[in-house]
Amino acid sequence: MKVLLLQPPVQDFYNTDIRLQPIGLAYLKAAARKFLPEVSVTIKDYHHGWGRRTIPLPRELTYLKDYYSKDDKSPFSTFHHYYHFGADFDMIAEEVAKEKPDLVGIASLFAPYHREVLHCAEAIKKRFPVPILLGGSQVSAMPEAMLVHPAIDFVIQGEGERPFVELLKILKSGKNFKKVSNLGYKKNGRVVFNPRKGNFPIGTLPFPDLSDLPQGHYLFEKKPLCFIITSRGCPYRCTFCSVHKTFGYQCRRRSAENILSEIKQRYQEGYRVFDFEDDNLTFDRKEMTDLCGKLIRTFPPKDIQLLAMNGVCYWTLDSTILKLMRRAGFTHLNLSLVSTNTSLLKTVHRPNPLRKYRDVVEKAVAIGFKVVAYQILGLPGDTLPSMIKTLLFNAKLPVLLGASPFYLIPHSPIARHFDEPSETDVFRARLTAMAIETKNFQRGDLYTLLITTRILNFLKGIPTRTSKTTLSRALEIAEKQGPRLTVGVEILQRLLKEKKFYASTAKGLEPLPRFKSELFFQLWQKLDNIKTQANKTIELGGDRR
Repeated sequence: MKVLLLQPPVQDFYNTDIRLQPIGLAYLKAAARKFLPEVSVTIKDYHHGWGRRTIPLPRELTYLKDYYSKDDKSPFSTFHHYYHFGADFDMIAEEVAKEKPDLVGIASLFAPYHREVLHCAEAIKKRFPVPILLGGSQVSAMPEAMLVHPAIDFVIQGEGERPFVELLKILKSGKNFKKVSNLGYKKNGRVVFNPRKGNFPIGTLPFPDLSDLPQGHYLFEKKPLCFIITSRGCPYRCTFCSVHKTFGYQCRRRSAENILSEIKQRYQEGYRVFDFEDDNLTFDRKEMTDLCGKLIRTFPPKDIQLLAMNGVCYWTLDSTILKLMRRAGFTHLNLSLVSTNTSLLKTVHRPNPLRKYRDVVEKAVAIGFKVVAYQILGLPGDTLPSMIKTLLFNAKLPVLLGASPFYLIPHSPIARHFDEPSETDVFRARLTAMAIETKNFQRGDLYTLLITTRILNFLKGIPTRTSKTTLSRALEIAEKQGPRLTVGVEILQRLLKEKKFYASTAKGLEPLPRFKSELFFQLWQKLDNIKTQANKTIELGGDRR
């Protein structure tokens, strides 16, 4: 029996360059190898490593033309071209047809890219009549909507290892599909969903099989990177998140010894950078302490680099854990703040110990971490003054700003307050779409605040040497850092002088009419200083205008 597992291409204004390793498919291949070694499973990554090509802007997103109107080369640029990232659908179908598999599985991880998954399935079915299986978070959120498509034969909800193995056994034996947990399939023209059951115990799962994934495709600072998953499930109930649809609310963690064994194996395979991708890396203090201790004893200092790019819950951190993480090899700390509006955070069921957040940032920076703080712009129920307050709060801390516009994940708890999503709503569930407007804010506001975060980050990245410096002196330093920063300085100076914002294009500086200067200055006038990521202070004072 021969199985192909595919990571499909995506279409959007931008692509994530680093976090693309199809770890879920690698777990499925490893499970099949453990329980059904006679089955041949091959992973094909048709997203990463195939380049990109510009494609027409979909009609559902044409309202964005005025916002992303310029091919901006400045440090403050947002988006412009719409791209297809990955292999062509017909080429994928041709390769699959040549392989002649008995089953094709396609990862469907994100709501806005569900069309690419279905286009991929359609193209394959036209060339080769093979059963097609879908799995991933989008399938868990909207199983029926995905299964009813004529090109789709099966879907798996929730975690996939056990049902994937069970399905392969049934396909080999020809028995009834009703015995496969978590499976959705078609019978006599109607869709059928079997009951969901638990996965294999997390500690018994084999390490992901990365043998089909070239190391040169997944790099961080030119070094091979691989994902590590230490836990599944999340005990928190943030209403804007749908992770529970796939993994549930119970946090199940692998032992420190098990995690270390995987890292040691990857080290022998040539990996030197390890990105911990699960939501609750530091949730279990004892296990995290144990893991860091084992890493410190196993690897010489600076021999490996550890990341947690999916973010860490800051309220689970303290000085002891931070110091251990730093000694173990963690270099960057991504913290999910969301907002400083405690009333809003309570509404969305988000833990909000803000004093703890400031304390964690200060301690982390003091011991050498580079910190990125994530904020959601435009959460339903939020207001412009509240969003500005959060930006001001982080502007005065030594963090980079990771702000992004809110997007409504289908069937997340907060989605209950909205109408049943149309296919277009699902397609627009991406940060680039800025699809959600309320009585408190409009799309132009979100666009302006997004650019404002880039202006603040521009200033935070200036390599000032003294503990305090003026804005004018900081801009003089930036001008000497190269042509792109020189353009950034000119645009910022003209904004402060003319109250107009510009893009840097092939034609020169061109105004961006959708940028709301008055909103920018609501924030700017309240900002007396900015803290750089290197923990230096840029004082605005008389340079404010």
